Amino acid sequence: MEGSIKSPANYVPLSPISFLERAAVVYAERASVVYGTTSYTWKQTRDRCLKLASALFSLGVSRGDVVAVLAANIPAMYDLHFGVPMAGAVLCTLNTRHDSAMVSTLLEHSESKVLFVDSHLLDIVQGALKLLAKSNAKLPTIIIISDLTDADGALGGVDRSTILEYETLLRDASPNFQIQWPIDECDPISINYTSGTTSRPKGVIYSHRGGYLNAIATILFNDITTMPIYLWTVPMFHCNGWCLPWGIAAQGGTNICLRNVTAKAIFDSIYLHKVTHLGGAPTILNMIINSPISERKPLPGRVGMMTGAAPPPPHVMSKMEELGFHITHAYGLTETYGPATVCTWKPEWDALPLEERVRLKARQGLHHIGMEEVDVKDPATMKSLPADGKTIGEVMFRGNTVMNGYCKDLKATMEAMSGGWYHSGDLGVRQPDGYIQLKDRSKDIIISGGENISSIEVESVLFSHPAVLEAAVVARPDDYWGETPCAFVKLKDDVNITAEEIIKFCRARLPHYMAPRTVVFEDLPKTSTGKTQKFLLREKAKAMGTIFWKGGSKL
Repeated sequence: MEGSIKSPANYVPLSPISFLERAAVVYAERASVVYGTTSYTWKQTRDRCLKLASALFSLGVSRGDVVAVLAANIPAMYDLHFGVPMAGAVLCTLNTRHDSAMVSTLLEHSESKVLFVDSHLLDIVQGALKLLAKSNAKLPTIIIISDLTDADGALGGVDRSTILEYETLLRDASPNFQIQWPIDECDPISINYTSGTTSRPKGVIYSHRGGYLNAIATILFNDITTMPIYLWTVPMFHCNGWCLPWGIAAQGGTNICLRNVTAKAIFDSIYLHKVTHLGGAPTILNMIINSPISERKPLPGRVGMMTGAAPPPPHVMSKMEELGFHITHAYGLTETYGPATVCTWKPEWDALPLEERVRLKARQGLHHIGMEEVDVKDPATMKSLPADGKTIGEVMFRGNTVMNGYCKDLKATMEAMSGGWYHSGDLGVRQPDGYIQLKDRSKDIIISGGENISSIEVESVLFSHPAVLEAAVVARPDDYWGETPCAFVKLKDDVNITAEEIIKFCRARLPHYMAPRTVVFEDLPKTSTGKTQKFLLREKAKAMGTIFWKGGSKL
């Protein structure tokens, strides 16, 4: 239309960095980050992030370089969500449950130029660096984040003169740094690895635009109003904390950092800081409802809690509501920046019996305002399936909060987005009121404690055992983790071995959360073409019942 123009006055690339810039002015003296006895204001956080960007520039980090971090939910982890993109770099947050082999693989695949490591996780990185050196890969610059609550003891005797340390790096950095804003809002802001399979890691690329939009959508559907108090029980390494490191800045909230997530720590933090919001996979909900009465404290007010990952059992949500938590059920994947749909509550449902209310809330709902559309389709024809609550199809998405693609894997990207939709691999139905409901998950993925486990990777380890002839892994319900791997194993003739020996073998070769917790010795059901019928094994694992934990380690 005549008179319409595109100029710097009406087009500025969207970026979550702008949330921090505004917060540092509007909420300058309000607490931004609290960790134990350490706290910062929004003005201080902005200064720290700017100095972090300056330090990265002095280390040779330039636009588009990848900066990795292996850390718990501590203040530095929050800083990195802004400081790294301020330097024009791409943040790669690594799962703290990974072992050295996995960390090595992901560092090499992402070509990380710098790695920030929590001092509590230093041994994992030391092992990863040894593996990287053997493969002749270029080693990243290592910066250690000393634990602010125990700075002297956290490094375990490491000579400080031989290392780069986070707080020292910030102290010595110039505060005068020009933010490297994205040239295009679709420029990458972060890489998040999915299951981290060693044979084919998938690094999901997020953009500045997607991070900005998903942060806004998430704070809106969670009713996160101005100046919330947010408790970090969702790992910031997971989908960039569901985009809420950026979202809490947009609202000038206070981030309560929590290194070790326990029911006692959650109740103590809520009581002490008057927490208004938190989030977590059903694992966290289970932790809360099964906590001893002695560890609980009365909630100081309305506490909103977003949950997602494996569909939460209705009885779990019912118990949470009884404790006074207001549950918002969301659903999404790493490829959709975390939350992509929400079971938006309708006031007319308030009058329903509790059992019916939690049944409705257990559904995955509809897309949030940042996502254009969610549908249940026949993947063969790409036709939408009827909203009858019965016809099962694949859940698919399209919109501005779908990933840019998989790092260095155009083939996988094209497959995932064929037909103009992102194919989730999850199976579901659409109810008559339009809300979607998951019915099953993709065949080879197990979701344990909110983390994806590839059954193929676990099976490859089982097959490497000299006594194993055949193996298949499926999910078994678990009262604490939601799901855990269940291995069906056929042994070679004249071999005697126990389930405990199989589990020990796997634990020596995989991160513990990926190792089977149940092993069943039997012949595997096959099709006429020799393929294992996993759907039958899933039924068997489900029929075995839920694993209930009665004391002892859950690791």
